[in-house]
Amino acid sequence: MIIRASLLDTPSPGNLRHYEDGVIIIDEHGVIAAAGASSDLLSETLLEQHDVFEAPADSRLLCVPGLIDIHTHLPQYPVVARREDALLPWLERHIFPTELDFQGPGQRSLIEAFFEELAANGTTTVVLYSAVWEDSTALAFEVAAEKGVRAVIGKIMMDEGSYGEPHPLKARRKSLEETTRLAKEWHGANKGLLDYAVSPRFAVTCSIDLMKEAATVAKDFDCYIQTHLSENDAEIEKVRERFPDNANYTDVYREAGLLGEKTILGHAIHLSDPEIDLLAFSGARVAHCPTANFFLNSGLCPVHSLRSAGIPVGLGSDVAAGPELNLWQVMRSAIETQGVRRMLDDSIPGLTPADAIYLATLGGASVLGKDKIIGSLDQGKEADLLLLDLNHILPLDGRFSGDLDPQDIATTLVYRGGPQATVATFTRGRQMV
Repeated sequence: MIIRASLLDTPSPGNLRHYEDGVIIIDEHGVIAAAGASSDLLSETLLEQHDVFEAPADSRLLCVPGLIDIHTHLPQYPVVARREDALLPWLERHIFPTELDFQGPGQRSLIEAFFEELAANGTTTVVLYSAVWEDSTALAFEVAAEKGVRAVIGKIMMDEGSYGEPHPLKARRKSLEETTRLAKEWHGANKGLLDYAVSPRFAVTCSIDLMKEAATVAKDFDCYIQTHLSENDAEIEKVRERFPDNANYTDVYREAGLLGEKTILGHAIHLSDPEIDLLAFSGARVAHCPTANFFLNSGLCPVHSLRSAGIPVGLGSDVAAGPELNLWQVMRSAIETQGVRRMLDDSIPGLTPADAIYLATLGGASVLGKDKIIGSLDQGKEADLLLLDLNHILPLDGRFSGDLDPQDIATTLVYRGGPQATVATFTRGRQMV
């Protein structure tokens, strides 16, 4: 297939690459065979040999890499915007009861709608928490395979204060058995589009024994690990009470063996310098969730400190603490987070729209260790793409916009982007929407 459109991506942090009249050629394996200026690539022979994507009439077509959401919760989407002042009461009053009901085949319609809305928002890769239930987690994998989503999914693990099995020892054994079965069946499934994430919720609801055994399962299957870290002051204090012999929250995960290059830690807001050093040394990665951080009054993530330490950072919508799956708005909140920090300390660098787009594309791919195959519009990468109509982002349907340079386009995307502009999404060359 051939797609002719303006092309925009970020091949490195903060740097934009743009072709006003560009073309992407996708081969039969869903790989980008070539991308660049149409004047260099298009020929009559190519047009005869390939299908040409037909853009809507009068559209101003823009192609960017598919967006990558590295932290969100599938069962929680129906209860977005349930207001509480802090994380722990929000979990108890709204989230645990919702996840309790997320079981059985009756959840198919919700799961299908969730993946469809992800694609409508331009997200082609997602890292998901399910609930504690094995059946609905397996169903999420099945639907993801049907929809062609690139997804990393994990069943939440808890053995203390769990809404599943109240007896801690039984809860631990059951969770480990179910996690092992799911990892064995789904890690690397659908020709590598699907992966498993061993998912202890966080140290507030997990014993050290569960976390250690979870780390062993992840090692056995070479899975991802996802959990939460230092999102909220009350959470941090609770962890300190539960694990008084550890130096800090991050050290609990070190002791458990959960830190490594395939570990994705959600939030990581309130970290000491030794904790940042420990994360950098371990190779762990961070999911920055700014819309959720604002919504629950959790704090301002020091993204610059994490990146300066060499810690890979990507963006997460973190539904349902985050109020929507629209990663453009997450990018905007990431810029605003850094802006607020800069107001308090002008030595802190700002975050540009180009930086934010990098975090949601190639930066997210780097967090997943997939930056060689997705995240930019380079030849040889798999065609995970988002096609947008700029006229549905620009004011007044683009009628008075004039010429736009790459910086204008990036800024407009971040501050006005959303599902109203999505024309199509592709994963590995397969059209999703």
